[in-house]
Amino acid sequence: MVSSMGLEWEQVVVDAADPAALGRWWAGALGWAVVNDADDEFEIRPAPDRLPGIVFVPVPEAKKLKNRLHLDFRPDSQAAEVERLLALGARRADVGQGRQTWVVLADPEGNEFCVLSQR
Repeated sequence: MVSSMGLEWEQVVVDAADPAALGRWWAGALGWAVVNDADDEFEIRPAPDRLPGIVFVPVPEAKKLKNRLHLDFRPDSQAAEVERLLALGARRADVGQGRQTWVVLADPEGNEFCVLSQR
């Protein structure tokens, strides 16, 4: 048995042109709480005292390529969730996935994420 060495997953950091706007979009999409709204970082969490969170930080350059890391979400209803996210401002994304059981979307700054099918 390997010890975890006291390591805890704190957050995912997302580079953003407008951290507050992108953070607010994700907070609304996930129903999460805003826990930090500073100029240099915007953080959301499932609840104020629950980890992991997502931190949005400012960067000067725009996103250019497919993300090397993306989030997957498993909803109760894939079709309903895709429509809800599209209505919030997500867009469909083609990363070369072809026909799959998941749907690839992108947030307002182009970061891809997947909405998986029901189990």
